[in-house]
Amino acid sequence: NKMSIFHASIITLFPEMFPGSLNYSLAGKALRSNIWSYDIIDIRDFGLTKHKNVDAEAYGGGNGLIMRPDVIGPALDKALSRNPGVTIYYPSPRGKLFDQDFAHKVSKQKEIIILCGRFEGIDERIIEEYNAEQISVGDYILSGGEVAANVILDSVIRLLPGVLVNQDTLKEESFERKIHGKKILEHPLYTKPPIWRGRKIPDVLLSGNHQEIEKWRQTQSVEITKKLRPDLLK
Repeated sequence: NKMSIFHASIITLFPEMFPGSLNYSLAGKALRSNIWSYDIIDIRDFGLTKHKNVDAEAYGGGNGLIMRPDVIGPALDKALSRNPGVTIYYPSPRGKLFDQDFAHKVSKQKEIIILCGRFEGIDERIIEEYNAEQISVGDYILSGGEVAANVILDSVIRLLPGVLVNQDTLKEESFERKIHGKKILEHPLYTKPPIWRGRKIPDVLLSGNHQEIEKWRQTQSVEITKKLRPDLLK
C-alpha cells in the first residue's frame, strides 16, 4: 500500500461527518486512488468520567461551554504520535483568512492535523501549548470546525498532483489569474446552445481567433473583478 501524497488527521466530536462531501467527485476519486488519505481521532474517546465529558463552563462567566484542555491535549498527542512535527490547524473566526495562496501552501505539506472545535471554542492554553495555527474560512460563525475542515480539504485536494487531469484548468480559475500582480476573477463561461432564450454567445468566442479570445477573457476578468470584488484590485 503506497503512501498517499497528502494525509490529514482530523480531530472531531463528529467522526461520521467525514469524509462527507470529500467522498464525491474529484476528492472522492483521489481518496480511492490514495492520492490523499485521512484518519479520524474521536474527541469523545478522551472524555472524562463515565459521562465522557469534553467541556466545561467558562472561567469568568459568560455563555456557552468551552472544550477542556485536558481532553483536547491527549487527542492532539495521539494525532502527533504519527508525526511529531506536523502543523496543527484550528479553524476559528480569529484565524488568518484561508485563501487560494493558503490552499497552495497547505497542499505542499505532506501531513496536517485539523482540530475541529465545538461549543464556544477551545481553551486558549491548547493554542499556546501546541502552537496551533488558527485558520478562518470567512468572517462568519459556524457551529463547528467540521464544515470548515471540509472546505479547507476540498480546496487543497484539488491542487494535489494527479487530481485534476488537466493542470491548465488551475491557471484559468478565479484567484489563480493575475494582472499586475493582483488576483482577478474568472471570465464568463459559455457552452451550447449558441442562442438560449434570446441570449447570444459573444461573437469573439465563435471567431476561432485565440489571441482575440484571450484578450477578451482578460478584459472581462478585470471588468468582473471591478464590479464584484473591487477590493482585490486595491
